[in-house]
Amino acid sequence: MRSLENPDMPNPIEINPEESPLARFAYEVRRHRMKAGWTQRQLAHMLTVSTSAVGMLETVRRKPDRRFADACDKLFKLDGVFHELWKQTRWEMAPEHFRDFMEMEAQASALLTWDPLLIPGLFQTESYARRVFEDEPEITPELIEQRVAHRMQRQAMLGRERAPMVWSLIDEGALRRPMGDVNLMRAQLERLLEMAAHPRVTIQIIPYAAWSAVGLQTAFMIAELRGVAYSVYIESTPRGLTVGDRGTVTALVGRYHAVRAAALPKNLSLGIIKDVMTQ
Repeated sequence: MRSLENPDMPNPIEINPEESPLARFAYEVRRHRMKAGWTQRQLAHMLTVSTSAVGMLETVRRKPDRRFADACDKLFKLDGVFHELWKQTRWEMAPEHFRDFMEMEAQASALLTWDPLLIPGLFQTESYARRVFEDEPEITPELIEQRVAHRMQRQAMLGRERAPMVWSLIDEGALRRPMGDVNLMRAQLERLLEMAAHPRVTIQIIPYAAWSAVGLQTAFMIAELRGVAYSVYIESTPRGLTVGDRGTVTALVGRYHAVRAAALPKNLSLGIIKDVMTQ
């Protein structure tokens, strides 16, 4: 079995294009190159870049830039295909204020989330996500669909071979808050149960009976790398905030664990989700 280090060798290990926008870009570069019958060295020569640059792009070890994407469109005679793929690697469908955190999220080995009001974006169905965005002032139908598409694309990270561990705390009120009709909410709760069965996802519910008010003010997500928290995304109005300040990150990690102290164990949490579905 060959490694990804030399994609010109026979029997390559295929990249899963659904894992991320970067994986999709890498997959399409390699697919078009192979279809044309070119080696990495030949492609590099025609694009006036180094062979190692092509190799790293095809193995998701380097991010493409606009020049490379546009050069691929010109070389392969495509009408902006690689340009659009490049835009997605920059997460242009995501709200601008969230893009910095997505850079951090893509590298994380673990994500710790707390949501007092809504089902977390990583677990939302398309219909639920659409309702979340629909009431935003001055938002257009086109932008709504872009945001929904981005949210679904972001969820693909859980299908990666090295997906991050996700520890999600959700307030019971988020389960009971109607974001649409009965069918929409039932489908959303079913999705939540499906995600709870994922081997790298743990969902715990903070019950109404918990008296602690710690964390009720806002939702946030902590990104960890090898056990060290290094970035936090904090929900706020009108736009969220990505924070890397050591003191703030440490304070929010402490707040997360204070909230978690009031959470039900996993099996009881799933029981509450099932109970809400039957009501």
